[in-house]
Amino acid sequence: MADIIQLLPDHVANQIAAGEVVQRPASVVKELLENAIDAGASAIKLIIKDAGKTLIQVIDDGKGMSVTDARLSFERHATSKIRTADDLFQLHTKGFRGEALASIAAIAHVELKTKQEQDDVGTSIVIEGSDVVSQDVVVTPKGTSISVKNLFFNIPARRNFLKSNTVELRHVIDEFHRVSLAHPNISFALYNNGSESFNLPVSNYRQRIVNIFGNKTNEKLVPVEEDTEVLKISGFVGKPEFAKKTRGEQYFFVNNRFIKSAYLNHAIASAFDGLLKSGTHPSYFLNLEVDPQTIDINIHPTKTEIKFDDEHTLYALLRSAVKHSLGQFNIAPVLDFERDPNLDTPYDYKGGETKVPKVEVDRSFNPFQDETKPKTVSSTTYKKEPIASWENLYVGLESKGTKTHQDFSEVHFESEESTPSIFDDEKQIEQVNTTYQLHNKYIVSTIKSGMLVLDQHRAHQRILYEELLKNMTVKEAISQQLLFPLQLHFSTQEITIVKQLKDDLENTGFVFSNFNDESLEITGVPVSVPESEVSIILEQLISDVENEVPDSNFSATDLLAKSMAKSLAIKTGQSLQKDEQEHLVNKLFACKEPNISPTNRSTFITLSVDELDKKFL
Repeated sequence: MADIIQLLPDHVANQIAAGEVVQRPASVVKELLENAIDAGASAIKLIIKDAGKTLIQVIDDGKGMSVTDARLSFERHATSKIRTADDLFQLHTKGFRGEALASIAAIAHVELKTKQEQDDVGTSIVIEGSDVVSQDVVVTPKGTSISVKNLFFNIPARRNFLKSNTVELRHVIDEFHRVSLAHPNISFALYNNGSESFNLPVSNYRQRIVNIFGNKTNEKLVPVEEDTEVLKISGFVGKPEFAKKTRGEQYFFVNNRFIKSAYLNHAIASAFDGLLKSGTHPSYFLNLEVDPQTIDINIHPTKTEIKFDDEHTLYALLRSAVKHSLGQFNIAPVLDFERDPNLDTPYDYKGGETKVPKVEVDRSFNPFQDETKPKTVSSTTYKKEPIASWENLYVGLESKGTKTHQDFSEVHFESEESTPSIFDDEKQIEQVNTTYQLHNKYIVSTIKSGMLVLDQHRAHQRILYEELLKNMTVKEAISQQLLFPLQLHFSTQEITIVKQLKDDLENTGFVFSNFNDESLEITGVPVSVPESEVSIILEQLISDVENEVPDSNFSATDLLAKSMAKSLAIKTGQSLQKDEQEHLVNKLFACKEPNISPTNRSTFITLSVDELDKKFL
């Protein structure tokens, strides 16, 4: 039998390996930004077109590369970060595997321009799908500029799996935030489709957070500081009243590297125990510094997961540090009540001896004894008139030519007053209950064939979804004007999303009076939306837009209707009156698609009499 195992060609092996490192445009952004930081750059620019599908360009002013290094950097497992296996436990750089540039070059058109400070000219290399097209001498400033164009051009299946530009851009911006937050000592700039989205100057950590998430963030931050032999913690947590329903603003950095850790996240959540509303998550921006020998970074392709030697100690230290900060800044309630300074002992009396107070009593006082002392005569005398009888109050009201009493028989009423019995017919007293609410979650109703069990939350979602879609399409939504305008603060990226949906929101009944980079002003809301829930609805909408996985029929109008219906629908656990239950059932079956909710889940089930009979066999 012939041999069937053979080595794969290099270009095929590179394409396969690229799937682990480069999953989407955001993966390329992460790798290129980290390479720029490892090169010692003090200013980094990121240029994006079409959410990175067309162009991703990173320009830095780092140390650059020589001609040999520039060519060798695109070879697999070629790196300047480590020399031996022991270096994996002394990592002070972002990259160390030597896979990123080789993987990117295998599935895109790459152009590299680089120059070292002592050189007069730089090097330009053009690579298409692992094939070096050209290598020339070029005039370029100190540092490196790398452009990645037409991502996944030779793997059309992977390109088709990419999401919409909105979703991919959200992932790119997330990666940009993670890298820029970890390095406030480096200036960053992001340009999207020719317009400047972020320009972050060199600053301290608090100012870097404010520059990214808006000026309103400054008042939400509570500093956290702890320094031990095992762990050094620095950063900020958000105040409980500003907790969000999404996990967007949660950042852990270990030795200036962004990581994800459900275990450490639980430590933060337990520190906030009792301070947060149900379903909300705290914000945090925490830097953890540990000994590089106690962690293992080389366990995941994206390097966002880290293995710690002693997780339990880190958990306890992190939880206590956050809890201490919340208490220190009067965020968390404490047992000591606020004392009233007025109750303190005056300074003059401090240190003095205390004496029993003397009480003087007039023992000769008799409250029942008549007064014999002469009364002082007032300068003005008052003569008490005898009280007249009540008839005298009406003297003089009668005049000649008028009747002494009013004849009420001549008064005509507009309608005859009648107070008939509410229950004239005894049959009206008997009221038939056709619906029942079960555990404040399901509505049970009778039908001819048996019984109907309806999920009140999903049913109301369907009703609101169709009403909102109709309002947005017909554009006849009724708006309720607010007495005082409502001002909401969001980050720059969140404001951009709301601006994109402004027209559809106005069709549902929202009225916007003012927009700027960090806040918006609302003067009118839909009739069915309480003013207190406006911020919750918009936060949920922004989250849905950021995390939506659109299909071929995706539209902003449909997503908006789904998001608002989910926010406004009757929640599980809410008690409903009989007429509300019946109204909900009737409205559901008046919908075009009563069987399923907007998220394609069943709204009700039916049980026939035959099925019930089988239960009793």
